[in-house]
Parts: sequence; structure tokens; C-alpha cells
Amino acid sequence: MVINFFQFLGAVGLVLISAGVLIINRKQQNFYYIFGGIFLLVYSISLANFIFITLQSVFILAAIYDLIKLKK
Repeated sequence: MVINFFQFLGAVGLVLISAGVLIINRKQQNFYYIFGGIFLLVYSISLANFIFITLQSVFILAAIYDLIKLKK
């Protein structure tokens, strides 16, 4: 079985988000969530799955909002 580039990005995104759950530092968590979410967003765009695209977009925006809120 050959994995294509978008499946690889989706797998990396899943690993990053999973790693973010295990990290205690909230600022680092948000970076993992943002980058993992971006990778999963690219994967969902490749699938043209609009529900997943919306979900990932909201997830990324929530992580960015939390990161900005932490800096203040």
C-alpha cells in the first residue's frame, strides 16, 4: 500500500495534535494544535470534505485565539 502526500500530511497532523494533548505547557500545546490542524486542513481539502474543512478551520482559529489570549 502506497501512502500519498496528502495522507502523509493528515497522519503528521494527527500525530501533532495527539502530541499536543500530552504537553503540559499551553503555549506549546497551541502551536502543536495549530500546525497539526493546518496539516489536517490540507488533507481535508484534498478530500473535498466540507464538514471536515469547517471543523479544522474552527479548531485552528480556536487554538490561535487561545494562544493570543495567553500572550495578553
